[in-house]
Amino acid sequence: MTYNISGSRRRLTSRDGRTDLVYYLIRSSRRTLAAEVRDGELIVRAPLRLPLGDVERFLTEHRRRIDSLLRKETEARQAAEAAGVLTETELKTLTALGRTDLAGRVQHFAPLIGVDYGRITIRRQKTRWGSCSREGNLNFNVLLMLAPPAVRDAIVVHELCHRKEMNHSDRFYALVRCVYPAYDEAHRWLREHGRELLARLPA
Repeated sequence: MTYNISGSRRRLTSRDGRTDLVYYLIRSSRRTLAAEVRDGELIVRAPLRLPLGDVERFLTEHRRRIDSLLRKETEARQAAEAAGVLTETELKTLTALGRTDLAGRVQHFAPLIGVDYGRITIRRQKTRWGSCSREGNLNFNVLLMLAPPAVRDAIVVHELCHRKEMNHSDRFYALVRCVYPAYDEAHRWLREHGRELLARLPA
């Protein structure tokens, strides 16, 4: 899966003139500036009328963090290439395993949280590990089957807690940590290794 980037491609040269930062600028009715890395590309989202100088000042101020994100993306891709992109057969096997494994975790944690749920779907996703609809339908990323069991538990608890709190407020995270005290550790594992897993999906 690749992303269709509709923004304009721009280049920012560092103050010393030695290095360039290539990015895609996407303007919309949003109110704030944001930057993200997707498939090795830096995407900057900005308000419609924000001067370009403000955008470049933002990039300059956050250059160290942006360079770190780009470096981690490259390292994740290299690790994924070493492990190999998953074949269709491997993905089907992981999906079948996920239907059993993740459903079992949902069945275990739902009564502890005191919630019900609807359908459970295993999907191939590049941007989400899980989601919960207002109807209680749960979606989980098939790549979770390559993560440690504790990480799968953490994502299941996260989505089930949305049955009580459809937000990411302090109250929501307090509920998540109450049910699953090891949540922060699992979340840290995903931050460090998630890109490696996501890069294993076929283009």
